[in-house]
Amino acid sequence: MTSTYPAPVAEVAAMLAAEPFVRWRAGRTSPGGTVDQADVSGSLDGGFTSTVRRTVPTTDIPSQVRSFVGDHVEIRQVEVWEPGTASPRGTVTLEITGAPIRLTGTVRLEDLPDGGTAQTYDGVLRAAVPLFASTIEKAAAQAVRDALSAEEVAGREWLTAP
Repeated sequence: MTSTYPAPVAEVAAMLAAEPFVRWRAGRTSPGGTVDQADVSGSLDGGFTSTVRRTVPTTDIPSQVRSFVGDHVEIRQVEVWEPGTASPRGTVTLEITGAPIRLTGTVRLEDLPDGGTAQTYDGVLRAAVPLFASTIEKAAAQAVRDALSAEEVAGREWLTAP
């Protein structure tokens, strides 16, 4: 999935490395849930890690899948960014605590011809549940896409705020 931002790579990278933004974005993208942790360690120049842990309702998950995870799930998202600002890239891991669902992949920022930035996530989502794995993977993949879309909206709002 690719998100775009109306700012150069250096500005988007600085935003992603800023704990106030990470905390604010987590709150904006967890409707009906709670943000239990949102922090950044390290620095843009030396590499940084962004960790968000939130509890969200499972109302958008199909009912046959909800029986496996309950009314709420805890999601832990960790992005580990390599040092440097020219072409920032890193890894991403997303886990649903108490459920056998895990996403692993990469994330990168790239310049766009209009002066903006593309943030691209490329990953694999796996559910280790006999018989229902493909149904759970489809539901979880859509939830991840929705969350990343909400993060894009929050990032655009942050970058264009007065």
